[in-house]
Amino acid sequence: MKFSVIGGGPAGLYFSLLMKKACPQHEVKLWERNRPNDTFGWGVVFSNETLGNLERADPESFARITEAFAYWDDIDTHFAGKMIRSSGHGFCGLARRQLLQILQERCAEVGVHMQFSHECSDPTQFADADVVIAADGINSLVRSTFAEHFKPSVEINEAKFIWLGTDKRLQAFTFIIRENADGLFQVHAYPFDSKTSTFIVETDSETWARAGFDKKTTEQSVAYLEELFAPELDGHKLLTNKSIWRNFRTVKCERWSYNNFVLIGDAAHTAHFSIGSGTKLAMEDAICLVERLAPLSSPEGLQAALAQYYEDRWLDVAKLQRAARVSRTWFEEISRYKQFSPEQMVMSLLTRSKRVTYQNLRLRDAEYIAGYDRWFADNHGCTHIDPAPPPMFTPFAVRGMKLKNRVVVSPMCQYSAEDGLIDDWHLVHIGSRALGGAGLVLTEMTDVSREGRITPGCAGMYRPEHVAAWRRVVNFVHTHSEAKIGLQLAHAGRKAATKLMWDGMDEPLPPEQTADWPVISASAIPWTPQNQVPKAMDRADMDAVRDDFVRAVEMAQEAGFDMVELHFAHGYLLSSFISPLSNTRTDEYGGSLENRMRFALEVFDAARAAWPEDKPMFVRISATDWVPGGVDGNEAVEIAKMLKAHGCDVVDVSAGQTSTEAQPIYGRMFQTPFSDRIRNEAHIPTMAVGNIQGWDHVNTIIASGRADLCALARPHLRDPYLTLHAAIDQGYDGEAVFWPKQYLSSKPPRS
Repeated sequence: MKFSVIGGGPAGLYFSLLMKKACPQHEVKLWERNRPNDTFGWGVVFSNETLGNLERADPESFARITEAFAYWDDIDTHFAGKMIRSSGHGFCGLARRQLLQILQERCAEVGVHMQFSHECSDPTQFADADVVIAADGINSLVRSTFAEHFKPSVEINEAKFIWLGTDKRLQAFTFIIRENADGLFQVHAYPFDSKTSTFIVETDSETWARAGFDKKTTEQSVAYLEELFAPELDGHKLLTNKSIWRNFRTVKCERWSYNNFVLIGDAAHTAHFSIGSGTKLAMEDAICLVERLAPLSSPEGLQAALAQYYEDRWLDVAKLQRAARVSRTWFEEISRYKQFSPEQMVMSLLTRSKRVTYQNLRLRDAEYIAGYDRWFADNHGCTHIDPAPPPMFTPFAVRGMKLKNRVVVSPMCQYSAEDGLIDDWHLVHIGSRALGGAGLVLTEMTDVSREGRITPGCAGMYRPEHVAAWRRVVNFVHTHSEAKIGLQLAHAGRKAATKLMWDGMDEPLPPEQTADWPVISASAIPWTPQNQVPKAMDRADMDAVRDDFVRAVEMAQEAGFDMVELHFAHGYLLSSFISPLSNTRTDEYGGSLENRMRFALEVFDAARAAWPEDKPMFVRISATDWVPGGVDGNEAVEIAKMLKAHGCDVVDVSAGQTSTEAQPIYGRMFQTPFSDRIRNEAHIPTMAVGNIQGWDHVNTIIASGRADLCALARPHLRDPYLTLHAAIDQGYDGEAVFWPKQYLSSKPPRS
């Protein structure tokens, strides 16, 4: 078989080497536009996982690559006049030019024909090849020529960057975050040989323009940056190599092959330099593609092999691109963290992509985490505690309520009440989780009227009997635990009058059960075509609902709750006013965000006035509708600012569930970025929720300043004693966790 490889970067060279090595009988020709010793860029970095793959694929090139490596273990971050080091990260890298030379030598040894200084202007010139490997990089001619088949998307990222080098040999992976009169700049830098380091400078477009880089030559840009980063360069120079200011481009393709053309490396996908995985992805593409093509003795079976190559690789690439997107976004939005102390800035940076967590860092560098725990504890009222507790076991106070730790049992509907009246199930459900050590336990969504229930089994706070039933639960929590307990209040709106969850989530009740169950909403838009068409609320309806919330808040005080949370999320009544997808009103309650928030704020103000001044009031919001044209992150920040101005104490940041058209992006801690943004742009305490899977996630979120509290739902269903078990797992035995005396015999002894 004949293989033509377009592009002599790491992807093309490594494929050629492995293919010829695996199948010497095949013809492998590589075509490269540049000369053999040309290279653009500086160093490349590898992880231990990638090294294992390279060693298995070709031990000879692996040995030469590793002999050339520069090794380092640390990450140094410079911010606000302080340098903080964390260790145990295990980096290794080498010059890109040296990597190419090693691969070129190996290709020559195994018999690859390499043609340099050859410009490919038309991919069809390789029509005689059985397979054409498009390793022609981010500007792939093959990809653009056959774009209708590969279906690429190219996202132009927001920040500006310039890829430089320096003749200073750094001792660690180095981040520098510096502000001057023009704005905020950051550096991504790392060593790659005995005397040279990569030095990438990045900034936002506004800062770039204020600094005049749009008018500066490369030499003038370098002079500006040498002066800005003089303390770290220590007299050394910045070096250029085709260095220009540009925007990073994120490339994705729906397909990676067409006929006998196949994309690998940057031609198929890119990952932002802040996680340094472009070369890794390219070389691992090559390994996988060779594994699929080597068994072929003829073009028969080629399409199946190329399809399997895609199936083998797309998920790993998608995961890494998602991590790269999160990492890239952190740097693009770094200005929101300017007020952070250096300690928290570093923690936020290290955990930015979610691939590294608090526990990962503790395993890598226990001394660094011990120092961070001390700093965090000292800044959150725990100077008297030694050793310092993990961040999740620091207290949190709001108004007159003080929580012993940052763990919250999230509201979880049980669908087990009768006309809103809870029973022993709820006592055991809530009581057992209070005994489990959480700082705060929230009730399930509790409705302020009979018509406001989602289902016939939903809990309520609208009849006198409800107060006594809830007081029994509250008294148990207060008597037998040190947890606080809060009541979440809501009205289901257009999502009312539906079946119990296990009978059909959101499915409407049969007509005979809804004759006296009117449904209301901001506008006459049903949740689905099968659900009731709600009445668009008039002023009388608004007054009645507002008064229902006030009555429920007064009943919550009578029952002894420590706090209340108003539900402005998930498509329920107040949420239906906030989202433009469900609010098409043309009066003063529709249109602009200010108008759409008007009724929800009227309810909040009335409820807040009826609630004791020393007790906090939270609000849960959907920070995005996950639908174009709906609420997004920008509006979520404005919503939080409005709530703060009206006296809201904590924003409980959820997302979605407001439209059946939603396309959420799931993953670990997937809603936490919304909490992060609201907390650090609206400057209001937040509670994160959404696939927070355990104590490591809680510590990561709290320590990095992405939220002040973490609410966990399903993990608490699986383990009511989650917080006690988290304390055991971390060897924590302090005052932030309460053990019932009946359970003391199971408490591990002090170490």
